[in-house]
Parts: sequence; C-alpha cells; structure tokens
Amino acid sequence: MKILVINAGSSSLKYRLFNMTDGSTPATGLLERIGEKEGTLTYIFTHQGSEKKIVRKQEIKDHKHGMLLAIEFLLDEKTGVIDNTNEIDAIGHRVVQGGEIFSSATRVNAKVKNAIVKNISLAPIHNPANLTGIEMAEQLFPNIPNVAVFDTEFHQTMPAKAFLYALPYEYYSNLKVRRYGFHGTSHKYVAKQAARHMGLSMDELSLITIHLGNGCSICAIEKGECKDTSMGMTPLGGLMMGTRVGDVDPALIGYLRQQTGIDIDQLETILNKHSGLKGICGLSDMRDIHDACTRKDEKARLAIEMFCYQIKKYVGAYTAVLNTVDALIFTAGIGENDAVVREKVCENLECFGIHIDMKKNRNSKTKAFAFHALESRLQLWVIPTNEELQIAIETQKNIKNCDYE
Repeated sequence: MKILVINAGSSSLKYRLFNMTDGSTPATGLLERIGEKEGTLTYIFTHQGSEKKIVRKQEIKDHKHGMLLAIEFLLDEKTGVIDNTNEIDAIGHRVVQGGEIFSSATRVNAKVKNAIVKNISLAPIHNPANLTGIEMAEQLFPNIPNVAVFDTEFHQTMPAKAFLYALPYEYYSNLKVRRYGFHGTSHKYVAKQAARHMGLSMDELSLITIHLGNGCSICAIEKGECKDTSMGMTPLGGLMMGTRVGDVDPALIGYLRQQTGIDIDQLETILNKHSGLKGICGLSDMRDIHDACTRKDEKARLAIEMFCYQIKKYVGAYTAVLNTVDALIFTAGIGENDAVVREKVCENLECFGIHIDMKKNRNSKTKAFAFHALESRLQLWVIPTNEELQIAIETQKNIKNCDYE
C-alpha cells in the first residue's frame, strides 16, 4: 500500500510517499516560497538503492502549480518512483485545527471540508492552506481517498478542568474558546515509540512528552490519552519558542497598546514572530544561540536559561497532574539534538527521581536512545519524531475501515 502525505502551509508544501508494505519512503519533497518570483523545490528520492537529491529554483505560482510539480517528479522517467497516480492508495493531509468536531483521523468529504472551513477562525493561517492541499489533491488524484489528520485530535481526551479557561462560560459554549493543544501527531507518535522501546504497553505508562523545535509544546499522557498540554487555543500559548512568546499576562496586550500606540495586528506579529528566543537575544535558532554563548553573549545565555526553566516548570506541573511518571520523552529538532538543553531541563530534579547519565546524554545518534542513569526512577529518552509517518499510519487505518466511493 502506498500513501502520499501532504502538509500544505501558507507558502509551502511538504510531501512524502510511504510504501506501507515494506516500510520504505521512496520519495519526499519540499516546495518553498510558493507565490513568489523565485521558489525552491527540493526533491529526494531513492533510485537503484541509493538516495538522490534535486534542488531546483523556479517560480511556483500557487499550490496547484506546486502539486503539479510534485507529481511531475514522482512520475518522471529519471526521478519517478511510481508509474501512474493510481499506484497511490490514499492521501493523508495534516490539518492543524479540528476544533471539538474531530477526535480521530477522518475520510474527507463535503461535510469534513465544511468543518475545516468552520474552524478557520481558530487557525486563520493554517486551515485555509491545509484545505487548499486537500482540494488540489482531489482535483489531481481523482477517485483516490483523502484523509484529514488533525493536530488537535490527540488532545480531545483532556478533561474540562484542563481545557477550559476561567472566563465567562458562554465564551466556551458560544465561541468554543478553550485549550486545544497542537503537535498532537508528534506527541502520539513518540509516546507509542517510547512504549515500544520500553517494552511496555501504552496502558501501563504515564509519560511526559516534550516537543522542542521552532514551535514547542509539552504533553501529559496517561494510558495513551492526553490529560493536559501546554499550547492553548492557538499555538502561541505555553512555552517560549523560537519566535513565539508563550504564556504572558493577558493585561500585557492592553498595556503595550497604551504605551506604544501599536495596533493589535502589529502586536500579534510581535508575539508570533519577534518574541520567544528571538525576542530575548535576537536569534531564533538554538544552534546560533549556543554559538553566541561561546562568544560570551549574555542575552544568548539568558535565552537558554529562560527556555530550560520554563520546560522544567511544566515537567513539575505535569508530574503533579499524572501523580506518577514513568519517563520523559524529548523530541523534535532541539529535543533530539541539543544535549545542553536536555541536561539543563533534567538537572536538580532528583526529588522527582530523575538522574541523568551525562555521557549517554551527549550521544549523537539519530535513532532513539535512553540517557537516564542506573539509579534514575524515571526513564529519560530521546525519540525522533515522524509526524508524516504517523499521518500515513492514521490514513492507512482509516481507509481500511472505509469503503471506497
């Protein structure tokens, strides 16, 4: 079975083809700067047992043009990995916001598309692009089933005491103002992988999964279900991130408007794109921040300290929520590759039974590995995330339970 996974952004398009029969990934692509004069197409494919990479600079007019280019590469005599589009059994789509409507991956139909539109107000940047990806796939791959996999669906098991804000209740009942959480596909994938590596079932485990990339979130998971997560109604809440502010005093918005005269749109841009690590030290990439620290840049050092301190606070809070924790799982770009961040998060947490093995933590493996000391009550793991694979898995499960139209 071959499944194509599509992640359409506002000006980008990622795609990956999975062969679910043998577990291989024949091809993957990324189209960037869609709609600009010069876009970039990166295509990686396997040919005669070796991996090859093509990078092309050209105008990509819109998402439909991007999808046509993707199909062209997949079918081309020299770069192709399929003979015709009918070889693809299903297409899985990442959709950021499913609201309270979706708690599992769902076969796309008119009702599902209308629901995605209904949730645009909750994800105005992401949902329209995700819907565009679905509509383009329907046009270009007729009669092939499409499945929507929502970032928010994994968090639908949160109890009301965790997802409600202490606002007048009618804001929730009328406007659906609540905590939704994001990165759900990643949290679900690494939790399942952690259980496999630990030799236990999900029903036996309480985990804290820590997704640290340009966007960051933490999830408290008990018996395979999300009990709480750090992101809120939007991906802006929770931890400080690469460019996002994370949690702040709500009165800050009014104060800044009053003191600076900037409007709400400018403030939203500042909170989303010029805050977080970038706001403190001018840099958003943790690798650059570490380099700045070697040059004795005090703001860079402060940014790392703040970042790790906030993660540590959530670890403490979610330990209280779960009562008992079996493992901390680090994932995504920073979580998988930054030993310094992992060390700073885990240090001085012996009261929770956390003891780190410094040598193991400095491991540069690209595969999953444990880095807890022998005396540690909690296991500490680095588990590489694979959101696209999880989307493919969810898509496969969904179409096996559905009849083709």
